[in-house]
Amino acid sequence: MTVLDGANPDNVRPPYVLVYFVDNDPEDTDSRPLEEAPGRFVQRAYFHLVGGNASSTRDLGEKLRARLLGVTPVVDGRTCWPIRREEGQPPQRDESTGVLVMDRVDVYRLESVPA
Repeated sequence: MTVLDGANPDNVRPPYVLVYFVDNDPEDTDSRPLEEAPGRFVQRAYFHLVGGNASSTRDLGEKLRARLLGVTPVVDGRTCWPIRREEGQPPQRDESTGVLVMDRVDVYRLESVPA
C-alpha cells in the first residue's frame, strides 16, 4: 500500500492513500494558560483512498481498516485509546485529470490523556 503525506508529489498512479492529520483538544478553552499541560488530546486522520476503480478503492479501505481499527498506539507519557473509525463515504468518481480515479475518504480517531 503506497501511503503519501497529504500530497502526490511524484504523480504516483493509483492505488495509493493520501493522509491528512487534524488535531483538536476537546477539553481546552481559550482561557487556558499557555503553560498548563494539555489533558485529553484527539487527533483525526483523514485517509483519501484513491484507486483506478470502485473495487480497488474499497479494497484499500478494507486493508486500512485491518491495519488500524482497534490498534492501541504506544506514546511515551500518554495513555492511548484504541483507534476508532468515525466515518467514511462510498467511492466518488473523479475524471478531472482525464483519467478515471475513484476517491473514498475514511476518518479515524486517535485519542489520549497524560499517563
